[in-house]
Amino acid sequence: MPAISFQSVSKVYPASGKPGSSPLQALDNVSFDIEEGEFFGLLGPNGAGKTTLISILAGLTRASSGHVKVHGFDVQDDFVQARRHLGVVPQELVFDPFFTVREALRFQSGYFGLRHNDDWIDELLAGLGLADKAKANMRQLSGGMKRRVLVAQALVHKPPVIVLDEPTAGVDVELRQTLWQFVAGLNRKGHTVLLTTHYLEEAEALCNRIAMLKQGRVVALERTSTLLTNATSNILHFKTDSELPRALADQARITGRIVELPAQNPAEIERHLAALREAGVAVEDVEIRKADLEDVFIALMASGGTPAAQAATPASAP
Repeated sequence: MPAISFQSVSKVYPASGKPGSSPLQALDNVSFDIEEGEFFGLLGPNGAGKTTLISILAGLTRASSGHVKVHGFDVQDDFVQARRHLGVVPQELVFDPFFTVREALRFQSGYFGLRHNDDWIDELLAGLGLADKAKANMRQLSGGMKRRVLVAQALVHKPPVIVLDEPTAGVDVELRQTLWQFVAGLNRKGHTVLLTTHYLEEAEALCNRIAMLKQGRVVALERTSTLLTNATSNILHFKTDSELPRALADQARITGRIVELPAQNPAEIERHLAALREAGVAVEDVEIRKADLEDVFIALMASGGTPAAQAATPASAP
């Protein structure tokens, strides 16, 4: 039985009523399973439908059609059981300003009928670097510390499935490392993890399998290693203060002084370098590297991907 199953999920928001407005198709027939024990990545640009899909999974939004199940429990028909199996860390920093950290976790425990679970709360506080903040009022915490409390609240009932919706957005490096060490440890113990993130290096390092959404449709569904293996191109990476020739600029990814050009083979790398020399472009720190997940993501978003990927690669053991 899959840990999470999305079955032909579509979501259409009605027209706003303003002149010229039309219904918005946020999700279009999304289907895939996440197997128990997987560390699964859900990626896509802003507006791709990731948050809508997570909201449907959490029971906060109803799908227009299709079904979502958590450990076999339908998130609408068996909401209580589905929610007991699920811990969700939202994007937004939502907290009660009148509670201390420990009180907030005890209060969250009460939603699931749990009492006298201070040993597990202590473990969460220690694992997430919150032990010295247990008696601090929530409103006194920094944004990063509040984010840690949200993670602890999602885990307080020991859910077998953990959903992390942009958990490291806007937080410091220390929190990111602490969080991933703790969550990776839970995954090794058998917890299923679903991660949405814009930090693609995190997804590449952590996720065994990845689905990519574009305009509400699945355009890739593969093991991370397969996505990287299929990306046959190399990347010519260099820095320059000069303007690139138009033919190269149209192919390049440019971030400030950093330029990255895809190249299928050594001959194409040499053609790029020759074109730069001919145009008088001075380059520094030239490197050639293999394509990473960010390169794969950009290529798939530009091409539209392959919608048939929804029925492609089955899950395999993490």
